Amino acid sequence: MKSLTFIFFASFLFINCAEVQEENTITTIELKELLSKDKIQLIDVRTQREVKQGSIETALFIDFFDKEFLMKVNRIVSKKRPVYLFCRSGNRSGKATKMLLENGFEVYNVLGGYTKWKKEINKE
Repeated sequence: MKSLTFIFFASFLFINCAEVQEENTITTIELKELLSKDKIQLIDVRTQREVKQGSIETALFIDFFDKEFLMKVNRIVSKKRPVYLFCRSGNRSGKATKMLLENGFEVYNVLGGYTKWKKEINKE
């Protein structure tokens, strides 16, 4: 019975987390369209070492692993406009998305991160 309860709870948690994350994501194609229309709040949450390998031109850089990450975001980014986050693959930016949502930001994670951006967008 305990294992059945655990499976039910784990399934419930997974489904709820997936729904929240899906609502707060955009594709690299959607990001490209946004960038062509407006100046948006785009944050690259990768490390400086990763950023040196390439980035999206208009992105601000705030390393997710910086112990003052949230403080820096609060100082630099407006809560009045949406924020778009990316990292290498979407994992860190997904965690950062959750953190910023909990702190009152309207925020979206770019699915696939910079790796997908390079494959899909830079090939054009």
